[in-house]
Amino acid sequence: MSLIAETPEPPYYAVIFSSLQSADTAGYAEMAERMMKLAAGQPGFLGVESAREEVGITVSYWRDLKSIHRWKAHAEHREAQRIGREKWYSSYKTRVALVERDYGK
Repeated sequence: MSLIAETPEPPYYAVIFSSLQSADTAGYAEMAERMMKLAAGQPGFLGVESAREEVGITVSYWRDLKSIHRWKAHAEHREAQRIGREKWYSSYKTRVALVERDYGK
């Protein structure tokens, strides 16, 4: 897996998930790995980038809003969201953005 997602020509969408972990992270790494694999198999998924220091940031890229809504409603993802709210995150924020332009090397 590339560290920087290979995305198509815009427009497409980015879901930006920022989080602060709680003290109890038991099971977190395994669930995060499962969600990465599961998301990659979803219709409309374009790629993902993730980094964790004090603040964790995961950006997933999607073809359209319908694909994002399907992923948010996916049963296993909903369970991961529930556990995250109850156990793994002391604070989090999700943002959805339209990517109109990208460039790089």
